[in-house]
Amino acid sequence: MSFKPLFSMILAGTLLVTAACDPSKPELDKTKAELTTVSGERDSLKAQLEQANGKVATLTQQLADANAKAAAAAAAPAPAAAEPEAAKKPAGKHTAAKPAPRTPAQVKEAKTIEKKAHTGAGHF
Repeated sequence: MSFKPLFSMILAGTLLVTAACDPSKPELDKTKAELTTVSGERDSLKAQLEQANGKVATLTQQLADANAKAAAAAAAPAPAAAEPEAAKKPAGKHTAAKPAPRTPAQVKEAKTIEKKAHTGAGHF
């Protein structure tokens, strides 16, 4: 049995496979480099996303704190600014309190009520 034809066939097959793969080697290297670049960009974007999520969580907490402070301030009693005014007035004199200024809607409503009272509308 002769190994020379078998050896030549194996050698020819190896050369054929090597020659067929050789043109795709630069393309493979290019694809690997692109994969490395894209993987790096992905990791960078993931890090940026984590930072942004952390900032959102911080801002959400700050907003909740600010809302709580605003609600507490609204629920707190009015400052005691009226007390010093009472202390300035003489104790023996009683003065009538001035009515609060009315809005245009309140003025219009008061006029309507006065008209009804004069016409007898609404009375039994």
